[in-house]
Amino acid sequence: MSDAAFNFQTLNPDMILDALWDVGIRVESGLTALNSYENRVYQFADDDKRRYVAKFYRPQRWQSEQINEEHQFALDLQADEVPVAAPLVLQGKTLQIHAGFCFAVFPSLGGRQYETDNEEQMEWVGRFLGRIHQTGCKALFKHRPLIGLEEYLYQPRQVLEQTSLVPAKLKAALLQTIDKLSATLQQRWHHAWQPLRLHGDCHPGNILWRDGPLFVDLDNARNGPAVQDLWMLINGNRQEQRIQWNILLEAYSEFSDFDINELSLIEPLRAMRMVYYLAWVVRRWQDPAFPRAFPWMTDEDFWRRQISLFTEQEKLLQEPPLQLTPQF
Repeated sequence: MSDAAFNFQTLNPDMILDALWDVGIRVESGLTALNSYENRVYQFADDDKRRYVAKFYRPQRWQSEQINEEHQFALDLQADEVPVAAPLVLQGKTLQIHAGFCFAVFPSLGGRQYETDNEEQMEWVGRFLGRIHQTGCKALFKHRPLIGLEEYLYQPRQVLEQTSLVPAKLKAALLQTIDKLSATLQQRWHHAWQPLRLHGDCHPGNILWRDGPLFVDLDNARNGPAVQDLWMLINGNRQEQRIQWNILLEAYSEFSDFDINELSLIEPLRAMRMVYYLAWVVRRWQDPAFPRAFPWMTDEDFWRRQISLFTEQEKLLQEPPLQLTPQF
């Protein structure tokens, strides 16, 4: 696949309209680009005033089999009456291909922002995460990856070592800090958990509220521990976190069992996400959208802050894991 395709430079409005026409959808409104860095996502209305969202997947990221597994998981959740944005079946399939681009069409589902400080909403989210995992444990992904150190730590470290975005005079310090973080992380990481299919990126931005939660964007779905879909919803100091965890897990346990030992994975998962996120931006830097969206990546002060953040996270990894008094 060419760099132009990787950067979506060949994905123009005429091509999008042609792609949608090929699957039987005539666009009457304009194409409104929605906020998405990894893929290209557009909202529109057809000639019957029905509103849709078309998602064009970034080339070279997922194979067709992996995208189909994402779609099937969404359809499985939908069949189990979990509120999730699932792709439409058009001409007998959910994954469409046009001019080398994979895409899917979804119904346009609006909603308000999920309120992270609303305990009632957190209870709702906890119950539905329990239901998501109830569905997720019925089978594992065969083609999508398993959360682990290789993808989230070792490979990103190599990307950061090779990039020219890190100032030369700071690169050695950055890599040394990552290596120290990595050494501590490896001591904390374990595999005493049962993998299941996950949302994979369940942060508040991927939850809409419409008389209850609506889970969107399964693009990062993969196999892993249940706690991966929970920890990003928790914030605040230790006492505030304990309160939130008890609310979330009490509701979650109405539908799925939670292994309390997975709480020891919270800080390792946070550390892995920190390193992975930086490498993700570096990998996408040739896409013109990324320098515009992340201009601070070329600033020395930004990389000094990352070194400081990694140092702080390494210290957190050395602290005892979060302990809860089970109330669920």
